[in-house]
Amino acid sequence: MDEKTRSRDIDLEEAARLIDELERDLAKVRGGSADVQRLRDEVETLRNVLNSPVRRDNWVGDSLHAIRVQLDETVDEAVYEGITISRYAAEIARILGLS
Repeated sequence: MDEKTRSRDIDLEEAARLIDELERDLAKVRGGSADVQRLRDEVETLRNVLNSPVRRDNWVGDSLHAIRVQLDETVDEAVYEGITISRYAAEIARILGLS
């Protein structure tokens, strides 16, 4: 499956549900590291994309990919705070059709 096909197949409702959960978990992270802030910023960007009247599936895909990359960089602090990083990364991969 090529990139364009994968983008068209993104379940936007599933992406919104995942972002809701991730936002709730990020609210529990007390740390203010740059990595955690970048993750919060990426989540906010995707929230804005999902709420935009001119929503493009490829934008959602790009935002999900950026969040997945940022999750890898935020592992230590978020795991310490109890966020299950691997679950979010796996869900994003599934939504993007990577698994």
